[in-house]
Amino acid sequence: MKKLVIYMFLAVLPLIANGQALSYKTIENIFYYDTPTTDRSTYMQDQNLLDIQYPEVDHKVPVVIWFHGGGLTAGKKEIPSALKEKGFCVVGVGYRLSPKVKAETCIEDAAAAIAWVYKNIDRYNGDSSRIFVSGHSAGGYLGLMAVMDKSRLEKHNLSSDMIAGLVPFSGHTITHFTIRQERGIPGEQPVIDKLAPLYHVRKNAPSTLLITGDREKEMLGRYEENAYFYRMMKVVGHKDITLYEMDGYGHNMTEPAFPLLVDFVRLKSKID
Repeated sequence: MKKLVIYMFLAVLPLIANGQALSYKTIENIFYYDTPTTDRSTYMQDQNLLDIQYPEVDHKVPVVIWFHGGGLTAGKKEIPSALKEKGFCVVGVGYRLSPKVKAETCIEDAAAAIAWVYKNIDRYNGDSSRIFVSGHSAGGYLGLMAVMDKSRLEKHNLSSDMIAGLVPFSGHTITHFTIRQERGIPGEQPVIDKLAPLYHVRKNAPSTLLITGDREKEMLGRYEENAYFYRMMKVVGHKDITLYEMDGYGHNMTEPAFPLLVDFVRLKSKID
């Protein structure tokens, strides 16, 4: 499914209000698990943190939660520069990594971070009814799993139906290769089980925008598994899902994809 990549320049410009650029604040290293300090391991204290950039406005704005990539074994929390100062809150999430924890723990962390944002983002001018979950590669997989598997947010007494949109960048829709590696399964051998977003396709999932690199340049079958996820979501009756293939770009396709995410958030949030 080839798509032309044409962007509106507006998507990459800072939002202007009353003829002036908005002012933003950044808060760093917020621990997002609701546990007493005595229950936190040193590793959790180092990893289970999030940063927030938010505009200083007198109204609530959309929220983008961003999970970094790195194969569930590397990487650190970030607020991508392409998402800064776009008129909404951006939350960069850190999470524990394999092999210090089982890779499935990363999904638990992702769900805990989303739950924290839902319960607390109003303090940072964020609108909890307009939360969009995104991330690159492993981060895209985590966002998909935390939302598509309804049991993940239900553990935090939340429904995944409260998520306004999912925008994974080159995320696994099959079981993640690091989880398969923990089981002694090679990356070329696909698995679809309860740790695969594909296992959880459903009609009532949030609005979804799937973005991958060029099928000839991507990691092992990454476009094709996203295309299968897209097709199965259509088959079960999902009405609002789109797949973009970034022609000429490989797995590291974030820069040309960010404007699509920004436009998606503005469109779904009805922001001009």
